[in-house]
Amino acid sequence: MGPLSVRLLIQRGRPKSDRLGKIRSLDLSGLKLLSEHLDPKLLSRLKQLQELDLSNNQLETLPANLGLSHLRILRCANNQLGDVTALCQFPQLEELSLEGNPFLTVSDNLKVSFLLPKLRKVNGKDASSTCSQVENLNRELTSRVTAHWEKFMAALSPEEETEKAQADFVRSAVRDVRYGPESLSDFTQWRVRMISEELVASGGTHVHEADIPERPPKTRATREPRARPVALKRPSDIPLSLSPSKRELTSPLAQAEGSPVGSDGSQLEPLHFLQCHSKNNSPRDLETQLWACAFEPAWDEGHAGATSQTVATCGGEAVCVIDCQTGIVLHKYKSPGEEFFSVAWTALTVVTQAGHKKRWSVLAAAGLRGLVRLLHVRAGFCCGVIRAHKKAIATLCFSPTHETHLFTASYDKRIVLWDIGVPNHDYEFQASQLLTLDTTSIALRLCPVASCPDAYLLAGCEGGCCCWDVRLDQPQKRRVCEAEFTFPEGSEASGRRVDGLAFVNEDVVASKGSGLGTICLWSWSQTWLGRGSQSTVAVVVLARLQWSPTELAYFSLSTCPDEGLVLCGDEEGHVWIYDVRHILAQRPPLPVAPQAPTQILKWPQPQALGQTVTRTMVNMVVANRTFTYLTALTDSNIVAIWRRARP
Repeated sequence: MGPLSVRLLIQRGRPKSDRLGKIRSLDLSGLKLLSEHLDPKLLSRLKQLQELDLSNNQLETLPANLGLSHLRILRCANNQLGDVTALCQFPQLEELSLEGNPFLTVSDNLKVSFLLPKLRKVNGKDASSTCSQVENLNRELTSRVTAHWEKFMAALSPEEETEKAQADFVRSAVRDVRYGPESLSDFTQWRVRMISEELVASGGTHVHEADIPERPPKTRATREPRARPVALKRPSDIPLSLSPSKRELTSPLAQAEGSPVGSDGSQLEPLHFLQCHSKNNSPRDLETQLWACAFEPAWDEGHAGATSQTVATCGGEAVCVIDCQTGIVLHKYKSPGEEFFSVAWTALTVVTQAGHKKRWSVLAAAGLRGLVRLLHVRAGFCCGVIRAHKKAIATLCFSPTHETHLFTASYDKRIVLWDIGVPNHDYEFQASQLLTLDTTSIALRLCPVASCPDAYLLAGCEGGCCCWDVRLDQPQKRRVCEAEFTFPEGSEASGRRVDGLAFVNEDVVASKGSGLGTICLWSWSQTWLGRGSQSTVAVVVLARLQWSPTELAYFSLSTCPDEGLVLCGDEEGHVWIYDVRHILAQRPPLPVAPQAPTQILKWPQPQALGQTVTRTMVNMVVANRTFTYLTALTDSNIVAIWRRARP
């Protein structure tokens, strides 16, 4: 499509007229328009235009001077927009559609609400909740920037140049003033810069607290119901937004037994308890089972200590993406008729048609129907479906070294390695099958070997612990188990279910089964070196950790390698936490007796949660990379988030 013409605008405009100045509605969708095709001189002649449809094009930006001051409805769905600040030129805008722009984030949604004071609907939904969130964020940011100004000016010496000092203040405010979750940092830094520049311009005498024109009140008849679950806050928290459907669950602080987590004296404190997977958001639904959770990979992987505070949880027909700091459910994806059993993250680098590189977080989710759904979380849509297995998928796992390689394990007793590929310009995936690994029993946990993830894959199965050769330079594309691991008496026995499996560091594996009352720590390297040509190998046990003797299965064990921690829930609603760094540092022989947990985190009593809960099992626990946040899932349909408070 070339540049727009007067003839084209007249053909696609309504009402029919031979004059551009009389057109009120214009449909320019599906024309493969680029940003440079939007000629401001031509479009500014549409003096009476109130509705414009630019959907299904290839726009990366909107020109800043289109001159459409009367525009009330704008549709820009399914483009490649990466910035929304140009929307401020449409002060009368009431309805906006931005769906299918994969490079827009939650921060952009907040910017839209800030820039357009008369906005009523975004993507067909009521915008009032987002507006409330923006106002609360704005109020807090204004307060913090003002406090930063007072502190900055008090430290300023009289001889420092005023202009330089003011520029330094703006830079320091953007750098140091923080509030809200990491996922909103783009918005908060954007507003901090604006607020600090306004403060400098006024000489520090005033700054508009909200800077958002007051919106007209909505009548009850026009207000749309809000169905999205919102975090359950501690009484001391100030929510960013308050939804009519919010349930207040006042919870006491969780009780801890044993010594503090870590040698730094840090303690865990409960932040949020969410019931965000309930059917129809009903607080009475305690049947929907929660199965898995995983933290989003950090965007700034090259930065030391970089980590994510965003966690994905799955259960029933829904996948939720939650910000751990605020407890806000950032996104919720539902697939009626599905029951999700597993989620896994990867981060991809994609190139737009204009040659710009963008970083995507992609979430894979799978379950009962044997399908893998690839979710572009920040844009909020499913951009690919892999028909992976004819039976249910038990678990997923991305390769730590190949961002597009995904393992799927199914009840059909097969593990398949897929290359999901990089999405094309239409944001579609074309997956290809690389390997098929046959199992003798259902694989429950997948774990690439930490020291050689491209060579071997471990799996905890219903029938034991097995290993496969997954090197792609080998000719066979269908492979049987390379080795089966056996455990000595007092640990997992040969042929028994291994339902917990994770690497503690590059060499040490933590594994568990049910009914044994212990978690086993064993050495991969020593075990593999002693294998020889045998297909059955006895593991080299380093230590045992005391755990629940329950006969119940499928409590998922996890680790936090950066912190040397092992974590596991139990049937009593407890979280067992082990700091094993001192065990790993010891020289043989190690203690024979099982080591006690460093801490047992108790789940709050059911009555404290305001529910009729007859039993609470913590079936999965995960910690993020630096263990700032810990997330636990229960069979009572509750997601719990704790934070480690360091002294």
